[in-house]
Parts: sequence; structure tokens; C-alpha cells
Amino acid sequence: MLIRPQHLSPGATLGLIAPASAPPDPRTIDRSIGVLEQLGFKVKLAPNVRSRHGYLAGTDRDRANDLMQMFRDRRVHGILCVRGGYGTARLLPLLDYGVIRDHAKVFVGYSDITSLHCAFLTKANLISFHGPMLNSDLNSAELPDFTRQSFLRALSRPLTLRERSPVSISQGYRRKTVKILRGGVARGQLIGGNLTLLGTTIGTPWQPPFRDRILFLEDLSEQPYRFDRMLTHLLNCGLLQQVAGIAIGLNADCEDPRAKRAKEYRQTLEDVLKERLLPLKIPVVTGLPFGHVPHNATLPVGAQVTLDAERGDLLISQPIVS
Repeated sequence: MLIRPQHLSPGATLGLIAPASAPPDPRTIDRSIGVLEQLGFKVKLAPNVRSRHGYLAGTDRDRANDLMQMFRDRRVHGILCVRGGYGTARLLPLLDYGVIRDHAKVFVGYSDITSLHCAFLTKANLISFHGPMLNSDLNSAELPDFTRQSFLRALSRPLTLRERSPVSISQGYRRKTVKILRGGVARGQLIGGNLTLLGTTIGTPWQPPFRDRILFLEDLSEQPYRFDRMLTHLLNCGLLQQVAGIAIGLNADCEDPRAKRAKEYRQTLEDVLKERLLPLKIPVVTGLPFGHVPHNATLPVGAQVTLDAERGDLLISQPIVS
């Protein structure tokens, strides 16, 4: 059975962890406490959240212990990552997934945190949340209301029986970025996250199942040929051929800056997506509001969703918190 974590009530305590890199500015931690308190939450810091170990926020063992301690602590109702960066995949062999399953709670992050989303789904059958973090999102004075409301709406209360109709992840999004590459409607369990990190799970015990899933993807600062390489790898593994539909977010800084001056032909990211994905003959939507961008919707990894490539939307089809 898929596990839905308990929703966050007013006054709930959020545990802050840094499972990958440390924030560039240590004062981010202090500012983050104030931001979360303004949203109505209490805050508990992991013992090593301020630590540094090379390019990581502490040793692997310290970061893994912080994560496990937050899951075990009954006074902590949800766990929020300070930032991504690099290093989360190093924790996967060190975690106790039985404890995580038995102490299920809201867990939020994205980017490098994709590794944990994949592991929690495959090893603990837990819905976790691809959503804003503190260093890059919630701590920003320019955070759009769309991102804040999506975060609170997804985590704050379970749906009643009357409300259990599909909910759009784009609710309140006004920008004209969504494009339909191939129409149709597909339904399935949501998997994915950052394309680079998803690729690193392939062939590991934490690789999520792709068969009949809705795959969502986003990335940052990857030129089109690199997107091509990563999508081609998933094709060569026979995995993209298994999914029911593909939802692609807002890929920040993913165009070739030298394309206009180059003497040889350069493809755009849209060219690559069409060439690699359209032959699959499944619904594909791009430009949805999630990724390394201010408009970053909170997505329930592992939940049942509907990709509506007739209207250009991704809909949550089931209650995602209890």
C-alpha cells in the first residue's frame, strides 16, 4: 500500500536538514527559521545542518543520521531540505527504510533531493514531495504567491470526500509557458524529478519502476546536447518506452548560449525534446510550472496523477496526505 504522510496542521514542527550541500551563506539557516515561522510552523534544526565537509554539509554518516533522527522524532511532523547541490545519493545505502516507512511524514525537496524521492518510493512506498527548499525558494523575498500556495495547499490538509476530484498543479499559474508536444490523456503513478539525478539511479536498487508511470522531468544549466545524451540513455535502457506520459517543467538556463554565433547547426531544447520523445507516441507536455525556477509547484512523487495533454496540465488524482 502506498503510504500518505500525515498532513501539516497549524503550529506543526518542521525539521530542517541539509542532506547534500551546505548553503553558500550560513545565515540562510537563521533567515529560514523566520520564513517558516511566518507560515505558521515551528522549526527544529538537525544537529549537523550548519556543518561543512568539503563540498558537503557534513560527512555522509552525519547527514544520514540527521535524516533518520528527523524521521524517528515524533515531535517533528515534516522534514524540509535546506538545499540540493550534490551528495544525496551517497546517503542511500546508509538509510533505514523500514524506520522511514514506519514513521512516515511529509518530506520536501528537489534537484539533488531527487535521489531520496526515488529511494523513498522504491524502498518505503512513501509519497514524498518535489517542492521548494529554503536556500533557493522559501527564503527568497521574490517568492511568487503561486509557489507558496502550492506548497501549503499540497501539505496542509487532506481532501474531504467531496473535494476528491483531480487538482491541477497549475492552479493560480498565469504565465504562458505550457506547450503540448503530443496530445492525449494518460494516467499513472508520478515518478521523476531532476533528469540528471534520475539517470544516476538507473541500475541501482533505488531505480523507480517506469512501466505505465507518468514521468516528470526538469533540469538546470544543461545545454540541449546534454539533454539529448540523458534522454538517449533512458531510451537505450528501454525505460522511456515504458512510461504512459511525460510532463516537463521549466528548464532554467538550458539553451546553448553560443548557438546564434556557431558556424555549425545547433539544436534548441525544444528540437531535442521533439526528436527524442515524439516517436514514443505518448502524451508529452512541456513548460509546466516546476523546476529550478521561482514558479515551482509542489508535486507528490508516487501519487496517482493524470497528464492531460489536450488542455496542457498535470492533475493530482488522489489524496496525497492523510
